[in-house]
Amino acid sequence: QVQLAESWGGLVQPGGSLRLSCAASGILFSIYTMGWYRQVPGKQRELVATISRGGSTNYEDSVKGRFTISRDNAKNTAYLQMNNLKPEDTAVYYCNSNFGTRTYWGQGTQVTVSS
Repeated sequence: QVQLAESWGGLVQPGGSLRLSCAASGILFSIYTMGWYRQVPGKQRELVATISRGGSTNYEDSVKGRFTISRDNAKNTAYLQMNNLKPEDTAVYYCNSNFGTRTYWGQGTQVTVSS
């Protein structure tokens, strides 16, 4: 059974930082592209960042220079370091794993940026 478990979302003030984690089980983690997406009510889920099995990264324009995606294949875990958070970053953040036609999602973790 495949599981992606996100953690460490929460409430943070503007300008603050959070580090999300996504622990994977039931997949050969090292061969999967890992990604983070986010969604706000009434809008489509949008890509935030991805990291390939080779370590190549891709970011949505609004988070470039503020967010960093990384992975630790030994721990089957992907991370999203989020710095200089803004109110518009408020969303439910979802972890995704993808390999060919196989794609899996986590349950999501809420990130709220507010003073």
